[in-house]
Amino acid sequence: MECNKEEAVRAKGIAEERMHNDDFEGARKIALKAQQLFPELENVSQLLAVCDVHCSAQNKIYGSERDWYGILQVERVADVATIKKQYRRLALVLHPDKNKFPGAEAAFK
Repeated sequence: MECNKEEAVRAKGIAEERMHNDDFEGARKIALKAQQLFPELENVSQLLAVCDVHCSAQNKIYGSERDWYGILQVERVADVATIKKQYRRLALVLHPDKNKFPGAEAAFK
């Protein structure tokens, strides 16, 4: 099990490097691998949250509009209460004071 933890820590480091280079899709894939190798790895969920927001922000609908439902990770038929709840949850996870990963501040904004 220690071998998996070492591999997961190494994969997390590679994911952070990719985030520094603005490759959030690649970082997300590697972070998911790290999470599969060692689910208890510290801060992987925060890293994935940053990657998910950036990947969703790159997806455009109707040409140039951002997919805000995708960014918030809610269904298009979600009610206002669900949207507000998810916004607050993401704001807590992505806040730059609590999340030190590259891109967290941009994802928060």
